[in-house]
Amino acid sequence: MDNLIIYLIPFLISFSCSVFFILVIKFLVDRFRLSGHKLRLESRHIHIENISRFGGLAIAGAFFVAILLDKNLILTRDIWGILFGGVLIFILGFCDDLWEIGWKKQLFFQSLAVLLIFIFGVKINFITNPWGDVIYLNSNVGFFIGIVMGLIWSLILINAMNWFDGIDGLSGGIYLMGLLAIFFLSLKPEVNQPPVGILALTLAGAVLGFLIFNFPPARIMAGSSGVFFVGFVIAGLSIFAGTKIATTLLVLLIPMLDFFWVISKRLRSKRSIFSPDKEHLHHKLLGIGWSQKKIDIFFYLITSFILGIALTVEGLGKTVIIVFLAGAMLIFYNFINKKEGILSKTDE
Repeated sequence: MDNLIIYLIPFLISFSCSVFFILVIKFLVDRFRLSGHKLRLESRHIHIENISRFGGLAIAGAFFVAILLDKNLILTRDIWGILFGGVLIFILGFCDDLWEIGWKKQLFFQSLAVLLIFIFGVKINFITNPWGDVIYLNSNVGFFIGIVMGLIWSLILINAMNWFDGIDGLSGGIYLMGLLAIFFLSLKPEVNQPPVGILALTLAGAVLGFLIFNFPPARIMAGSSGVFFVGFVIAGLSIFAGTKIATTLLVLLIPMLDFFWVISKRLRSKRSIFSPDKEHLHHKLLGIGWSQKKIDIFFYLITSFILGIALTVEGLGKTVIIVFLAGAMLIFYNFINKKEGILSKTDE
């Protein structure tokens, strides 16, 4: 029981602070009519009204308060790297919420934040291939390869989840399950990383508090600051936690597939991959008549199922499941895409 308390207390503190901060933010927004930049109708967001985008303040604030108050967590240099990088990427997202920063500047500062993790000492010491063989990255070349891999992985995760943040409650719920995956993974005897578990569950508490106000119909949005911040911390913890990137990838498989699906469609249409549109799966499901709540529950159920698999299957089995689920989701994508096309022609 005592072991669970070290995780439960920071979780409850971050959850309570998140709810409190959101109530304060909502009061200030309503009082002074603050909301961030107006959402463009052609963007991936479905909101026509000018809803507040400052939920990220509550998430990040609650996380840092709980972490700094936690006497059981020793802030090592590695953890400070994640915290400092989180502050940097939060500031980037907050500025984007106010002024809409271009994608080149976003990628630059996202990369800088990720590199801070490695500058503060986090290393990818080895990678495991699908057959369970371990490839060590002890040489200087291996160290550089580890940094490149971590950078690419982190940038894809952060931006995939940012693009996936198109309807109420969606990215928050998926993020929550990703954090739970890392938490349960940290408790496994072969991993045994209590600091990672504390960080993951603390952020999960902050995200859960936000999700109460973001589930349809949303009363506040995370904004780029919240989405960037949570994505960055998850990426950092997945690298920190013994390079358990495969488990995190599996849990976040739907946003990842959606990310590459949309990129491929934009490339086929000879458009910039950074041009916003409504080609994401959740937009397609809205197009065939699904409600936001139904879409959220659908994705939550699938991700919960994948979470269970991710924590019980190892090695080659995990790779096989990733390939199988990817194929199944692509078939589902094509089915929904065709159905939406038929409904559009019928309406005409």
